[in-house]
Amino acid sequence: MAAGTSNYWEDLRKQARQLENELDLKLVSFSKLCTSYSHSSARDGRRDSSDTTPLLNGSSQDRMFETMAIEIEQLLARLTGVNDKMAEYTNSAGVPSLNAALMHTLQRHRDILQDYTHEFHKTKANFMAIRERENLLGSVRKDIESYKSGSGVNNRRTELFLKEHDHLRNSDRLIEETISIAMATKENMTSQRGMLKSIQSKMNTLANRFPAVNSLIQRINLRKRRDSLILGGVIGVCTILLLLYAFH
Repeated sequence: MAAGTSNYWEDLRKQARQLENELDLKLVSFSKLCTSYSHSSARDGRRDSSDTTPLLNGSSQDRMFETMAIEIEQLLARLTGVNDKMAEYTNSAGVPSLNAALMHTLQRHRDILQDYTHEFHKTKANFMAIRERENLLGSVRKDIESYKSGSGVNNRRTELFLKEHDHLRNSDRLIEETISIAMATKENMTSQRGMLKSIQSKMNTLANRFPAVNSLIQRINLRKRRDSLILGGVIGVCTILLLLYAFH
């Protein structure tokens, strides 16, 4: 009877160790999958935004993640069942000293199960957080690409039309300013011509009264004509330059 119960206990311990070894290997692979997922995320984040390749090749890695998660959950459930059977066995054992040793062994297996369960849930949570972030980034990149490929061209055309409209408005404003300057110059020259005619008539009157001053008046008239020609030339050049600047 004791030999049979001892063999039963050893079988349970053997099953527990075997499941723990399998879980250890699965969790290492699961952690590597999460790490590779994170590194792929960092590399893809540094790619050019025009790259439309799906992030992380998500479909294959997501399937691998789901498969490994199910396998680990099944192993954890099996190990939990073995631990429960071991607990039932320790409760039915009648020798106090033997029961204490069995309880110590059972507690060690329970601690291992708890550590594996905690590690699994932590790795799974990290994986899910990275995948959710990458799905969000992929959606944002897709929206940006859609905006660039769709409305971006229309926005570019609209921007060019607005720039051309502003250029035309500036040209019209410069032309109006040039015309205003030309009109003001014309009025000023007309006023000066009237004043010069008045002065000339007075000088002619003085010349007729004083023949000795006639030669002086002629020289003054020549200088006046020369100044008028110089002033007219300067005004003409300024007007031409303003027109060239307006239509440039």
